[in-house]
Amino acid sequence: MHQGSIGKPMRRVDAIAKSAGTLRYIADYTFEDMVYAKMVRSTIPRGKILNISIPELPTGYHFISYKDIPEGGINQLVMIKADHKCFAEDEVRYIGETIALLVGPDREVLASLIEKVEITYEEKQYSVTIEEGLACKGGPFVGDNNLFCDFTINKGDIAKAFSEADQIIEDEITTGWQEHVHLETNGAVALPEGDKFVIYVSAQCPFYVRKSIASLINRPYEDVIVRQTATGGAFGGKEHFPDVLAGPLLVATYVIKKPIQLIFDRFEDSAYSVKRHPSRTRFKTALDKSGNITAMDIDVVYNAGGYETCSYVVLQRGVFHATGVYHIANSRVRGRAVATNTFPSDAFRGFGAPQTLFAVEVHLNHIAKKLAIDPLEFKKRHFLTQGDSTVTNGHIYEKVVLPEMLSQVVTSSGYYDKIEKYKEGSYKGIGISFYNHGGAFTGNGEEKIIKAKVKLRKNANNTVDILIGSTEMGQGLQTALIKIVADALEIEPKFVRYPQPDTSIVADSGPTVASRSTMIVGKIAQRAALALKPRMGEEGVITVQEEYEHPSGFPWDQETFQGDAYIGYGWGVCAVEVEVDPLTLEVQTKGIWSSHDVGIAIDELIVHGQVNGGIIQSLGYAAMEKLDFSKKTGFKQVGLSDYIIPTSMDFPSQVSTLVDNPYEFGPSGAKGMGELVCNGASSAYIDAVSRAIGRTISSIPIPPETLVEIIS
Repeated sequence: MHQGSIGKPMRRVDAIAKSAGTLRYIADYTFEDMVYAKMVRSTIPRGKILNISIPELPTGYHFISYKDIPEGGINQLVMIKADHKCFAEDEVRYIGETIALLVGPDREVLASLIEKVEITYEEKQYSVTIEEGLACKGGPFVGDNNLFCDFTINKGDIAKAFSEADQIIEDEITTGWQEHVHLETNGAVALPEGDKFVIYVSAQCPFYVRKSIASLINRPYEDVIVRQTATGGAFGGKEHFPDVLAGPLLVATYVIKKPIQLIFDRFEDSAYSVKRHPSRTRFKTALDKSGNITAMDIDVVYNAGGYETCSYVVLQRGVFHATGVYHIANSRVRGRAVATNTFPSDAFRGFGAPQTLFAVEVHLNHIAKKLAIDPLEFKKRHFLTQGDSTVTNGHIYEKVVLPEMLSQVVTSSGYYDKIEKYKEGSYKGIGISFYNHGGAFTGNGEEKIIKAKVKLRKNANNTVDILIGSTEMGQGLQTALIKIVADALEIEPKFVRYPQPDTSIVADSGPTVASRSTMIVGKIAQRAALALKPRMGEEGVITVQEEYEHPSGFPWDQETFQGDAYIGYGWGVCAVEVEVDPLTLEVQTKGIWSSHDVGIAIDELIVHGQVNGGIIQSLGYAAMEKLDFSKKTGFKQVGLSDYIIPTSMDFPSQVSTLVDNPYEFGPSGAKGMGELVCNGASSAYIDAVSRAIGRTISSIPIPPETLVEIIS
């Protein structure tokens, strides 16, 4: 395989093992003398723990709580901040918060013992919604205002623009929770190994897990070895949440000195795991006499739940994408993450951008309707182009190929013919959306925080191992990086191996998040391969390590959030056609068309798989994936029978295309794309349904019962 053929599909390296069922997932791991664990969880949203009554435990069974953390250990999970308790001590903040582990050799006995644990609480008034959290219902439990973070970014002269506006339009857009529904549930095994401890875990970020939990037992990072097991899907749900399993397991293993396995069943995985942040975005938009946008004042609030986890950085990305693909000369965007007594929200594919990109697209649709202009024509007036300034006063450095992508989509979908054919309120409609996604960590995060490293090892038999912390979780990363390294070395991919990470062996290449793995880690791997290439003829084992090098000329101020938040963006256009049953208000999607700029595709088949999956995930977010909260149970819709996700019967096959637009700093011109493809179909769907029923829609999801309320 040589340069120029990098995009040609090859069989995925994990295809045979997955198809044959021989790949080992975390539930397949067993160890001598292994015992099992089940979590004792809070059953109320908020309150003080007054007493815990534990039944008499049979021999070999243990109740592990914060009291078992050794001297010098700290009862914290160190995620972005050390704000998340490993075990609840005197208070609980949400239903499902970990209070203790019950550990023993028989899982049925553990289940019966769980039922006999009695916890007495002093219950307190709790908050669930964004509004309740902002109002500090029941009194604040984070600071004096229930806010984990609150920041504002400014561009231009917003006051002047509003004073000169011909008209001002205000709007509010909301989005709900979304469940990850990775097919493999969360799970981990902890065990002692010599004088160290090993965590086997289904996770995206092995080095994150190590950093998060080592201080629980007052050990240096190197004394906790994390080994990623084959991971059956994640979508962000296994970025920080594995810490919540691994932390208690580490403490328990420290106490009883045996291997311990904790595997969630499907109910637990749905009821007691992180979700996408619900959001509320308010707009105040100024228009001139020609109906062009001159300024936007945007207020973004995300529901963070009981602990901050990674809400601060999720919110940052949401704020930095709040004006979408549009050049707005004057803007102010305020972002807040509010604490509520719900399960902590966390990373989810798109990492905060889908909420605000949905909001700005729908808001522009509403403006266009007020102006009696087709939304597409209104949006085209404001497209970003190369050289334009961004919402953070950075710049768009790359060529923006939205016009080329739009041409593909309107042609393949017949958009213009259909908007003429389907009059508003005819129960048929077509909608269109535009979106982007900044690749890699925000600003100087890659340079100052992550500092990624890639290690390549040429073995004596001339095979090459990629030794990095980046993880395969179903997205095809192992295949893509093997192709990149093989291409640079000019050898066949079969001679390159990419084992699952072990933190005691591999280089820390950073987390498998933020659409950075191919774009950032792949580029470092390419450089490492080029450094190794002239030494391939040498005898013996040769190891080469390269580190991330930040391109010069892209300033960023982390204190003020000013400058180039992202150097390169992925871009997308999506059109969706629907037909609504006038009696049942069930929506049938008749067509889906998209075009994306991901730089150069490393493997076109993998990219198209990501496009198809991401778009369907975005459509599920808009159409059907409804989550409600109950004081008694927490989330109401749990398990695959109650929480409705799309199947192959719900949406038609897609027409998707790519526009080549090589990225200077990516391997073979590639950009990040795993999150991009989940950012925009939701707003295209809402645009189509809004036109079909002749009503304004400002919130998702919209199952048929919600459409009944909108129409009535």
